[in-house]
This record gives sequence, C-alpha cells and structure tokens, in this order.
Amino acid sequence: MNKLCLAMVTLIAGAHTAHAFCGFYVSGSGGKMFNDATQVVLMRDGTRTVLSMQNDYKGPLEDFAMVIPVPVVLKKADVKTLPKDVFDRVESMGSPRLVEYWEQDPCPYGSGFDDTNIYGGLLGNEAGEIQGSFGFGRYGTIGSVKVEAKFDVGEYNIMILSAKEAAGLQTWLTENKYKIPDGAEPLLRPYVEGGSKFFVAKVDPKKVKLVDGHAALSPLRFHYDSEEFSLPIRLGMANSSGKQDLIVNILSPDKRYEVTNYKNVFIPTNVDVKPAVKKRFAEFYAALFDQTVAANPRAVVTEYAWTAKGSQKCDPCPDLQLSSADVELLGGEVVKEDMTNFVMTRLHARYGKQDIKDDLRFTEAKPVTGGREQWSRKGIEYGAVDAKESFFQARYAIRHWWSGPIKCKHPQRGVWGGPTDPGSLDDMGTISATKIAFAPRGKFQLATSINRDLWEIGFKKAPKAAPAPRVAPAPKPAKPGQGGRMRPSKIIGFSSTGLLLVALVLRRRKRHA
Repeated sequence: MNKLCLAMVTLIAGAHTAHAFCGFYVSGSGGKMFNDATQVVLMRDGTRTVLSMQNDYKGPLEDFAMVIPVPVVLKKADVKTLPKDVFDRVESMGSPRLVEYWEQDPCPYGSGFDDTNIYGGLLGNEAGEIQGSFGFGRYGTIGSVKVEAKFDVGEYNIMILSAKEAAGLQTWLTENKYKIPDGAEPLLRPYVEGGSKFFVAKVDPKKVKLVDGHAALSPLRFHYDSEEFSLPIRLGMANSSGKQDLIVNILSPDKRYEVTNYKNVFIPTNVDVKPAVKKRFAEFYAALFDQTVAANPRAVVTEYAWTAKGSQKCDPCPDLQLSSADVELLGGEVVKEDMTNFVMTRLHARYGKQDIKDDLRFTEAKPVTGGREQWSRKGIEYGAVDAKESFFQARYAIRHWWSGPIKCKHPQRGVWGGPTDPGSLDDMGTISATKIAFAPRGKFQLATSINRDLWEIGFKKAPKAAPAPRVAPAPKPAKPGQGGRMRPSKIIGFSSTGLLLVALVLRRRKRHA
C-alpha cells in the first residue's frame, strides 16, 4: 500500500513532474528546493486522523522548514518521528503489480486433466531533539500571528502558528528570514479564514546526514481530532512547476475510502500484457494511468483497496509487506479501534494548478473486488465489483502458453501456474511499479503492449499486423554441365502436360512435311 499524500515539490530546471505536497517549503537561503519522495500515510477512526509523512528532501538545509495547515493546535505528545523503512513497505503493498504465469501441461497424466483450479506463479522484482539556541526567533504573539506551541522532536524544531490574516503570516515568515514561494499568500488565505493552524517544522542541519545529496530526514507523524476528513493540497501548488502526482494511502479498521468532491474511477485491471512490459513496467503503468485520466479529466483513481486478514494480506504478495508492528507505528497505537484486519485504500491523482480547486475530502465507500486471478465461466474477473469485503488491486499478467507436445484426447487448457521450465524459477516474485511520477512519459506504446481492449476507458489495443504477401521463390540456378537447360516441368507458366501437347503438334507437322 502506498502513501497518502505522496508529496513532491520540484522546482529544478527542466523538471515537470512532481509529487504533490500537503504544504510548502520555506528556506532562509532562498535556494531552490525540491522533494524527490515525500510519502504520507493517513489513518482514520471516527474523528481521529493520524498523518505520517516522510520527506526525501534535496536542497539547502540552512533554515529549511515545511509549513502544513492543521485543524487544531498540536501538542508535543501528538507528534513523533518514525523509522524510514516503514514507508518502503507501505509503498510496496499498494503499488500496481505485474505477475507472470505459465500454462501447465494440458495432459499431466496422459489422458486429460479435470482439475480446473487456477493458481498463480509470480515473477522477479524490478526495477530511504534539537537542543541549544537553534529556533525560530521571537516567541508569542507577533502582529496578527500567534505562536500557539513550540517544542522539539528529533531533528525538528516545531512551532504551531495561528494567524488572523494570510498577509500577516506571510510577513511573519519573511521577517523570520524565510523566503516563501511566490504566490503563496492567496493559497494561505482560505486556510487562515477557515481557522486552520500551521504546523511549521524546522530542521537543524547539524542533526541531518546527506546521502547522495538527499537529506535523511526522519519521518514525522502527528494526530488530531476533526469532524472533517480531508487532505490539504492547495498549499502545495505554491511549489508546483507542472503536473503533480498525489498518492493517498488510507488505513482504516474496516472501510474503503473515496473522495467526495472529485470524480472516482478505478484503474483498468486484469490486463494481459506482452512480455516486453516486464522490463518497462513503470513506464507501462504510467502510460495506462495517463490514458485513464485523459478519459476521466480531474478524476481520482483507485488503485488498491484490500482487506488484510490474518496471513492473507495480499494476493500476490510483494517482497515487502506491512506488519502489525508497522500498523501500530503508523497510528494504530492512537486509534481506538482494532486494526488487526485493516483495509488499505490507495488513491492516485495527477493534476496541475488549473485542475485542483479544493482540498481532497474523503468518505467511506462500499467494498469492492477486482484484479485477482479469479475465473468463472465468463472468464477472469474484470473491473471493480461490489462485494462484502474489499479485495481490489491494479494487477497485470504475462502469460506463457504451453508449447510442448499434447498427447491426450481431452487436454485441459488454461490452467496457469509457476514456471514449467526449472531454469525459469529465478523469475518468481512480484514486480511493483514504484516511483511512477518519475517514469519516462510519452514514448511507451500502450496499444501494442496489451492483449485486450481497455473497454473501461474506451481505449483499443493495436490491430494485428496484416500478414506479408507470399512471394514465389526464385528459380534454382542450373547445375554445372547442364548449359542452362531446365526441365520442362520447371518452366514458369507451363505445366508438363502443356509441353507434351506442344511436342505432339511438332511431330505431326514433321509428318505432313
């Protein structure tokens, strides 16, 4: 399952793709800042919301801070840091996946096989307390801005601000030597007027390690109670330079979620694809997602909604999976309900400044199934179907039909499983499409890579190429000593019978001569 507000601010020259961020970044250095992978996971129970966010930030760390609107004043007990690897497992669980199947021997016992159970074989994996004098400066009420709380957590110095007007908040940030993004004031205004507070997390550069130019910041988690279940995304447009990808992962005790203020669609799933997709799966999925959004402008796409029951947390399962300890870390310890059989929903949106006019607002939705290796007389299940429990996923398959001999009277075709060649065992596993926002776009030929029409979005596969016209073989060259002579039956345009008639006519002419 992936994250909830996968956030990414990309201001570097030439970068047109970014993950959406729930707030914006400010920096005293005035340097350009961009974020390669901010992941957010949301947990909801009643009025309690828990938001966990990881920042894979690249840019100047001097006086770096992030600003996020929150509905209430947070206390130190409401905020904590998390280990980074929990977000790798979140993304792995909800990412679109590619599996590989081999048709089993249609005659395993030599006389027909009556077992119609279909089972799956999979394929191999494809292809991160401040002490002392550091702080924000003045504390208390400054003009129209009030510092409601101030505390340190991990490498972060945190302030909770309230403001009477957006211009005042902008002035406060500027006076404290922060260069906020151009055009931020009108984006701040609706949050200020709505009574939001502002969670400002500042980083001490001395407490942070750089790995390949990226700051290894500890993920943050905070929780609050609010009647409205929403995600602030408008503020993130202040750092936007183009299209942004937003991936929302919501963990709930027993409910699937969707948005109330944008169109909801499901990604086409259970599509058989050509073997070449195996090496370009992220590209394939980016092309499929873009085509889905093109058919449904401004829609939010459901990619995953799965009930993790006991040991059956996924099917097929990726290498990295969420454990019960991970669920506790992500908020299970602060919600009242039992999260043993949690439901994870992954929502994905891609938009620009003109596409998003409001924050995302969520509501409970009916359970659905789809994207499994489930067969009936009508064939494999397609689309999303109402059900008692949610088991929906974005899943794609490469199928290898049996190419060996078939020596029985009643062969059983279409029984799928693991590799029939022992040499293919190394391919077993599940490929996940991760970092989709950074996959190359515009070059992958979706129509030629799929084996069925995508009727869900009105997209057709490429027609089969017409067979090449048959060309008559060139005549064989004469053998040495034949002087270029050819047998009569080899002369083009005449049959041996026609040559016999010609010979008889010549003989009759000789008799009359």
